[in-house]
Amino acid sequence: MTRMLQPVLAGVVTTVVGFASSFAVVLAGLRAVGADERQAASGLLALCVANGVVAVWLGLRQRVPIVVAWSTPGAALLVATGTVQGGFPVAVGAFAVSGLLLTAAGLFPVLGRWIASIPTPIAGAMLAGVLLDLCVAPVRALAEIPLTAVPVVLTWALLSRFARRWAVPVALLVAVAAIALTGPGLGAVDVRPVLEVTVPSWSAQAMVGIALPLFLVTMASQNVPGMAVLAGYGYRPPLRGILVSTGLASTLGAPLGGHAVNLAAISAALSAGPDADPDPARRWIASVASGVSMIVLGIGSGLATALVLLSPPLLVEAVAGLALLGALASAVVSAVADPEGREAAVVTFVVTASGLTLLGVGAAFWGLVAGGLMTLLHRRGKSARTPADEAPVDETVPDRDQDRGPDAGEGGPYMPQPVRPAGRTG
Repeated sequence: MTRMLQPVLAGVVTTVVGFASSFAVVLAGLRAVGADERQAASGLLALCVANGVVAVWLGLRQRVPIVVAWSTPGAALLVATGTVQGGFPVAVGAFAVSGLLLTAAGLFPVLGRWIASIPTPIAGAMLAGVLLDLCVAPVRALAEIPLTAVPVVLTWALLSRFARRWAVPVALLVAVAAIALTGPGLGAVDVRPVLEVTVPSWSAQAMVGIALPLFLVTMASQNVPGMAVLAGYGYRPPLRGILVSTGLASTLGAPLGGHAVNLAAISAALSAGPDADPDPARRWIASVASGVSMIVLGIGSGLATALVLLSPPLLVEAVAGLALLGALASAVVSAVADPEGREAAVVTFVVTASGLTLLGVGAAFWGLVAGGLMTLLHRRGKSARTPADEAPVDETVPDRDQDRGPDAGEGGPYMPQPVRPAGRTG
């Protein structure tokens, strides 16, 4: 009996941890681009249902533990972008276009190869710049609302040492307790699940400022690493079916407020690893259970939204920032790992983190443009050199580049190597 329940329990844990760790980021992102209370609650419910349906469909069809999630980095991008001209309907239109781009990446492999050709330092730096503002929120919260922020941050710090998987969910529970003790209560708040249709509209600024960066962040930070995690456990499902399914789900969920559905990255290891089941052929049960659990949790999206609305905005951002610290660390490492790409990566990071809005387009796009131009400039300058231009080499001095191995040089495609994630090996 225990053996039968093991993958089911693993799937439930995957969903609870993923939902509790990042739903505050999703709500903060939707509110930042103009969603009201009902629209934000509807967006969260739409994402839960879309995630669950696609996970169940892919799991039953391919018998592979494919966990589907919302784009947490994409939600952080929305926070950094802020309200766009035209309000939430324009943002919804951008969500739909981003979903169509994900679908196109599955139907036309050349588009996926273009995304993979973005140098790793540039992709990592753009993501780091997007995440920075939220990740400093815990520090600001400690200074501005210490009575509620200190217990939350201390809980997270202690559990990150002894039970890392539960650090953010338990910190969220502490935040909920603080809200219950200091807030006005839930009596006046409608906690029923809600679906609110927003008729999308489109603008060129939103396409460039939201749709394109959302597509790029979702591909580079979720789908590509998610495939690498699955490959690390020996699973190689066809990426085409995953991109088409998640892209269509994103497009259909956009009018209800959902921003992006994609392959899970970090939480995928919870269902794909040996903790889900010793038999790799049975681990798909965990992903199906995860999908069903996500649909059930979606019913509570109204309550989750109410808790966020009743709390100080900075406290919500602080919890979201704690959830994203690991993603920020990974992004920074990938941005500076290649010495030859560091200058372009730093330029990308600085421009993205600046919050610059130019011609109505947000900083994430301009950071990508600035980093790309720096990369091209350095490559052109390097290719223009001739042997006569190079300084004489003193053969008595060891060449420092000799120890860098064959992978030294320009940043390659943003395709992580399939390395087994850290953790127990069964």
